[in-house]
Amino acid sequence: MASISAQPYSYELPLNGGLALIIIDMQRDFLEAGGFGDALGNDVTRLQAIVPTLKQLLKAFRAKQLPIFHTIECHQPDLSDCPPSKRNRGQSALKIGDTGPMGRILVFGEPGNGIIPELEPLPGETVITKPGKGAFYQTNLEALLHKQGITHLLVTGVTTEVCVQTTMREANDRGFECLMVEDATESYFPEFKQSTLAMMTAQGGIIGWTAPAANVLQALEVLRVVGC
Repeated sequence: MASISAQPYSYELPLNGGLALIIIDMQRDFLEAGGFGDALGNDVTRLQAIVPTLKQLLKAFRAKQLPIFHTIECHQPDLSDCPPSKRNRGQSALKIGDTGPMGRILVFGEPGNGIIPELEPLPGETVITKPGKGAFYQTNLEALLHKQGITHLLVTGVTTEVCVQTTMREANDRGFECLMVEDATESYFPEFKQSTLAMMTAQGGIIGWTAPAANVLQALEVLRVVGC
């Protein structure tokens, strides 16, 4: 059995192909100037640092023909799925639904709401549109994972302490075995990222595991997947 050297102990990979990669919200609204992250006053270049690592993970998963799920945080044009408490929170220059340099902020179909070109999903890869922070809230993600026999999730993307952590906690509550790839997730605030990684693995891995991408890629090299 292949395993990933991880914290707090080795993460055993399934032999039946029940492993998937989840890439959370690598969209222009969060990573590029003129988007929501920028409007909140954040240094969006911090998030761009993980793009090369995510490209490596995508290449490895595609080579093994393993399932890949991308998520996009977005809302309907009429904002019917965006509660006022979310839209009105904070004092940013642009709020959800407002028009910015890349179109309406966090609205489905707008230019800024798309996944960055470097990580563009290929045909056959699932894109989950989600109105909340977690990828399971008001989506069909859980049903899709069960349908494909997926039991283990490698969780990546942005931001570590918000949408990535929320998704991993949701997955843990649903019985999935989750590992957060340390250098394939990022935050606008480095201290928040480190705190989140520590929380995931506390108390013997109460939420799950963490490991650097190098360890993940090494384990994938020797992983034998049914049908590959």
